[in-house]
Amino acid sequence: EVQLVESGGGSVQAGGSLRLSCAASAYTATSRCMAWFRQTPGKERERVAVLYPSDGSTIYADSVKGRFTIFEGNTKNTVYLQMNSLEPEDTAVYYCAARWSGGFCTTLGTISSWGQGTQVTVSS
Repeated sequence: EVQLVESGGGSVQAGGSLRLSCAASAYTATSRCMAWFRQTPGKERERVAVLYPSDGSTIYADSVKGRFTIFEGNTKNTVYLQMNSLEPEDTAVYYCAARWSGGFCTTLGTISSWGQGTQVTVSS
C-alpha cells in the first residue's frame, strides 16, 4: 500500500502563504492523479486541487483559483500545494490524496490513498 505523508501546515495571518508537501512512497508520476482535499469540522471533505501527471493538467476549486498551485517536485515522489493570499476561510485540515490506476480524482470514493492530514489555520 502506498503511503502519503503531508507536512508544511501551520498558522499564518490572512494574506500570507504556506506550502504543503506530500511525500509518497511511490513515484507520483506513476499515479493516475494526485490531489489535495480539505475538511473543516462538521463539513464534508472537499477537493481543492488535482494534478494529472501524465499530461500536467490541473483542476482547482473555484474558491482557490488564482491563489493555490499544485505541482510535482523534481524528485518525482513529492507533490506540493503552494497557497498564497490565504484567507480565514482556508482554515482546515488538508489531506493529500492519490489514485493509482484509471479514472479520475473527483469524489472521496475515487481516491486510493490518503495522507494523515495537516492543519492549516489562517487568522484575520
